[in-house]
Amino acid sequence: MKRTFLLLTLLTISNVAWAQWDQALITTPEKTNYQATSTYADVMAFINTIQSKSDLVHLEYMGTSLEGKDIPVVVLANPAVSSVQEAKESGKAIVYFQGNIHSGEVEGKEVLQILMREILLGDKKYLLDNQIIVFAPIYNSDSNDKMKQGRRPSQEDSPVEVGLRPNSQGWDLNRDGIKMDAIETAALMENVILKWDPEVFVDLHTTNGTWHGYSLTWAPSYHYAGEKAPYDLTWNELLPEVTRKVKEKYGIYLGPYGGYSLRQGWPPKAIYTYNHHPRYLVNQMGLRNKIGILSEAFAHERFYQRINSTKAFVEEILEYTNKNGDKIMATNAAAEKAAIENVLENAGEVKKGVRYKMIPTDENFTLRTYNYIPYKDDEGRERYVRSGEIIDVPNVQNYSKFEATVEATLPRAYIIPKEMKHIVDHLEKQGVIVEELGRRKKYSGEVFTVTNFTQNERAFEKHNMVQIEGDFKSASKRYGKGDYYVDMAQPLTNLIFYMLEPQSDDGLVTWNFFDEYFKSNGVDSKPVEYPIFKVLK
Repeated sequence: MKRTFLLLTLLTISNVAWAQWDQALITTPEKTNYQATSTYADVMAFINTIQSKSDLVHLEYMGTSLEGKDIPVVVLANPAVSSVQEAKESGKAIVYFQGNIHSGEVEGKEVLQILMREILLGDKKYLLDNQIIVFAPIYNSDSNDKMKQGRRPSQEDSPVEVGLRPNSQGWDLNRDGIKMDAIETAALMENVILKWDPEVFVDLHTTNGTWHGYSLTWAPSYHYAGEKAPYDLTWNELLPEVTRKVKEKYGIYLGPYGGYSLRQGWPPKAIYTYNHHPRYLVNQMGLRNKIGILSEAFAHERFYQRINSTKAFVEEILEYTNKNGDKIMATNAAAEKAAIENVLENAGEVKKGVRYKMIPTDENFTLRTYNYIPYKDDEGRERYVRSGEIIDVPNVQNYSKFEATVEATLPRAYIIPKEMKHIVDHLEKQGVIVEELGRRKKYSGEVFTVTNFTQNERAFEKHNMVQIEGDFKSASKRYGKGDYYVDMAQPLTNLIFYMLEPQSDDGLVTWNFFDEYFKSNGVDSKPVEYPIFKVLK
């Protein structure tokens, strides 16, 4: 009896370990000894093959790129779903994973193909028991195929050639979450974020520099203008559990995203994350009352190692979301409810941050990193050379928390004059509910008067970004038919606040949406009233 059980166990292990795939389901890196990454045609051939072999996959497209490439969205579900309505009726959490937002960072693109294969045709079909998985493996489709050697020096030509970072319009797709200049961003927003409404958003990247000692680093959605509950679940539970499981199962070390500078001496005293702005898609998810996760494979490892660590991370996130889908949905729903209740109960009385500074978390941590050897150069200056040894540095500060430096009163509503229709159109593209007023009415609230208008001389993302200073004053105004009313008691209230507050560090003022108005009204020579009115009660 024992022998029979042992034999069956060995056969089961053997079947998993030695599963044979159709040649068309072997990815480009696997075929080329990890010297090459998939082209757009390779990815589409893979998807079409797997679609022909499984009835649990639905293929649609979020949009079409500037160069005419359809951007695939692959929906995995058991039982299969072919519409959002069917997905919602299932009661399962929808989770979304995105690869290739920067086309030189290719691990996500490859890992999502491999996991499609293992979930649909291999031994991981159980990951569809309690969730619906949405994969977009090749988001930046145009730039993927513009491959060239030497694009990312930190990756040491592993793979040999990779695509461009920006899209075919020249935009960095991970700086486009607020301004939405890119074709891809508009498509993602309309046909993934708003349509499928995923509870979890995971964006797969590769780092560019710091020689930390982790095979992959992660960050949550920095929530600071949003609700805290989705962040707490991510930071306190999801990411620690995934990190522990990946170490236990695969011996792979994961850690918090951040870099340090040797200019501050050695050993490092602190690491610093990226900033809180919702221009980054992961961060914006916090303002949408959802979970966002940033994944950054370690650039200095070889391509096959980066695929291995990214796959382990994604797989363990899927293990967690499959097990905790109901908890995630309840947490996100409670955050949405809390955001709306805060408006209904506290509008006109509470303040929220609109500008932030980075500060350390409450607790220090032990940093895993490559060691550096100090020495004096010929002029007696202290220099450092990296060794091949990985060490633990205790008591390191983690600058991945944010504190408000400027706050503004949370309004009950915003009123946008009819002349600002382009603002309304942009809000609606983001999913904001806007009403058109049908009759004239008097409103009480605040107006902001701009006394200082500063515009950067150097362009960032083709925008000369703006910061304004001034003061709010109590006021009453009449608005009438054709003007627009944005009721803040709606799910995206925190995102609306961050976009419309005049002093926001990543709002529509920042991204030049009001430049024409300000300049035509002489802001360079006199105070000018910000055209959007805040209704406080």
